[in-house]
Amino acid sequence: MSDSTLWWLLAGATVALELFTGTFYLLMLAVGMAAGALAAHAGMGLAGQLIVAAITGSALVVGWYFVKQRRASDPSVRALRSVNLDVGEVLQIDEWNPDGTASVKYRGAQWTAIHRPGNPPVPGSYRVAELVGSRLLVDKV
Repeated sequence: MSDSTLWWLLAGATVALELFTGTFYLLMLAVGMAAGALAAHAGMGLAGQLIVAAITGSALVVGWYFVKQRRASDPSVRALRSVNLDVGEVLQIDEWNPDGTASVKYRGAQWTAIHRPGNPPVPGSYRVAELVGSRLLVDKV
């Protein structure tokens, strides 16, 4: 069996493993193995094939990692109105505690509200952004 055939089999097995696990990084490694197969077709020795496969696969994995870091993440399920009907409701906060929390009357019960980090806690109207445990995370309206 030729070197290129082994590379193509490894690439196919890695793609199959990626389909079972859903890890996109395995797909990047499979592309690296395909690059090793192309290097074998070009007549490179085993050391050259390994270097081409390792550099290509590693560069793609690192590149994909940085692409994922730059993208905004999906919103938390706790912040979806379809999951939690409190999201989007407006409430009045008259006073904030020194620890950054406020006690508010909402739906007939006392709740603890917290403001989003980076926003100063000032009295006024706030919209519920999400539930964090039993606390209401609020944004200024």
